[in-house]
Amino acid sequence: MAVLLAAVIAAGLLSRRYPLPGVFAEHTGDALYATAAFGLFAWFAPAAPGRQLALLAFAFAAAIELSQLLTWPWLQELRTTRIGALLLGQGFVLADLPAYALGALLGLGLDHIFLRGSTRGRPPLDRLPHSSPPRT
Repeated sequence: MAVLLAAVIAAGLLSRRYPLPGVFAEHTGDALYATAAFGLFAWFAPAAPGRQLALLAFAFAAAIELSQLLTWPWLQELRTTRIGALLLGQGFVLADLPAYALGALLGLGLDHIFLRGSTRGRPPLDRLPHSSPPRT
């Protein structure tokens, strides 16, 4: 999980430094932000259903976007720092919301492809239901 999350974060940071062409330039980082949120929630709640994690990731990213409408001085000052701008964004953009939805769906897809097939979402081995020994 940690490697996948680190890769998504790295891709998101690279998308800001080396933007893709066209519409992707503006929204790739936003989508990857929600994907990273999905990964972070999956890390802390490994048994949670993927759909629930996707909804949580979208809601989190949307809440951060909506918080950009707040103009509290301390929050505005925090957003002027590099880390504050990366984590909290700068300026509300309605078009970011669909990008967050796509990012949450990307997280769900990555979870299904890379993690559900391994150990995420499975009960620990000592909690698997045991079958009775065959009768003789």
